[in-house]
Amino acid sequence: MSYDTLLAAVTAPAGTTGEHTREVCDPATGELIGVAPVQDVAALEAAIDRAEAAQKAWAALPEAKRSEYLNLAADAIEAHAEPLAELLSREQGKPLNGPNARFEVGGCVAWTRAAAATPLAPEVVVDDESGYAEMHYRPIGVVGAISPWNWPMMISIWQIAPSLRMGNTVVIKPAETTTLSVLALVQVMNTVLPEGVLNIVPGPGRSVGDALARSPKIGKIMFTGSTKVGKGIVEASVPNLTRLTLELGGNDAGIVLPDADPQAIANDLFWGAFINTGQTCAALKRLYVHDSIYDAVVEELAKVAEATPMGVGLDEQNLLGPLQNQAQFDVVDRLVESAKASGARVVTGGTPDREAVGFFYPATLIADIDPHQELVLEEQFGPALPIIRYSDVDEAVRLANEVEVGLGSSVWSSDRAKALEVAARLEAGTTWINSHGGLHPMIPFGGIKQSGYGREFGVEGLKAVANQHVISG
Repeated sequence: MSYDTLLAAVTAPAGTTGEHTREVCDPATGELIGVAPVQDVAALEAAIDRAEAAQKAWAALPEAKRSEYLNLAADAIEAHAEPLAELLSREQGKPLNGPNARFEVGGCVAWTRAAAATPLAPEVVVDDESGYAEMHYRPIGVVGAISPWNWPMMISIWQIAPSLRMGNTVVIKPAETTTLSVLALVQVMNTVLPEGVLNIVPGPGRSVGDALARSPKIGKIMFTGSTKVGKGIVEASVPNLTRLTLELGGNDAGIVLPDADPQAIANDLFWGAFINTGQTCAALKRLYVHDSIYDAVVEELAKVAEATPMGVGLDEQNLLGPLQNQAQFDVVDRLVESAKASGARVVTGGTPDREAVGFFYPATLIADIDPHQELVLEEQFGPALPIIRYSDVDEAVRLANEVEVGLGSSVWSSDRAKALEVAARLEAGTTWINSHGGLHPMIPFGGIKQSGYGREFGVEGLKAVANQHVISG
């Protein structure tokens, strides 16, 4: 299937615009990509009914058969990888190359195959003179998935694949600004999946998303997005006691210890912060560097930033793209201007062309900034990194932990034992050593504090979309 054929399959008919459609434009060029359908609560209820009707038969299939279907879905994604990546690049803005569009589509394939292959047999929890008991994992029913705009395809797969593997059916609501990408992904997967197993309803969060969270027919909600919206989903889930997995906002800290090699770590530091042009929940967003190597780290990071090309995603040379939407551009712009006004030093970037086409904000490093300046304390979700100087490791740990969120963190050191000592003191769902933000389909991932709860990936991720059933005796 070519790009044009795939796009035609997920857009409204030519010439259709109005109350139930939305024009989709490339955030890099402003060019019209297509017209996305916008559905209502009635369409959502019909999709939930389809999912509910298909669920029993899907759950009744042998586990190996469901895994076979998932592998067929992975094959289909792989076969359509290039048109999917092109559509993703045009709609989301991320470049084709680097850790971006092609990388994301490849991640969809890998995570789908991982969900299919991960074993989850009944667990014997007691087997002694006191008795015998097993823990089994059963389908919940219909899973409601709400995916974000920053990694729209891959995070959708993180929600879809384990849910289907465990015998659930899925109704997914994509983000309003990346509707076409997820419609295309679902279109491709549904060429091989049984009818009604995977359903998609593109619609506004304030109506369709809210109704999905409140539906008594939904047994589980999986949501990735802001803490504010996550709290609304918690509230909506209360009447039905709907099970939840919430991966919410982050403001990840990285601590560089005095024994680190600035030149050796600079590239990994940069991509830990600027992957997807900084639009990643678990990106490095606050960097604390020991005074003894502070200037050297700043200098090496600036070299990487200034050498990394930014531009239109379909240009093969580019590795950084635009921000996905005007609202996010405005957040980053406001926070950087606030830092500049506070007296912080702009090392590179910080001067966007606000009149240019596209939501481009240059890769920006801000040094000599107060640790309580709002660029540090507020998640900017873009290509701006504040770098804070510290002289005492206890001080750095305290500053890293004082925010209300706790998704990821990292420690950078030439001495792994020292790094592990500091890592154990950080309040986060994941702490990486000498890297930041790398995810593995078998390593559980999720946040603490106001970064949400629940875990995804691997065995823990499968258990999260299943009901526990103890058989004792």
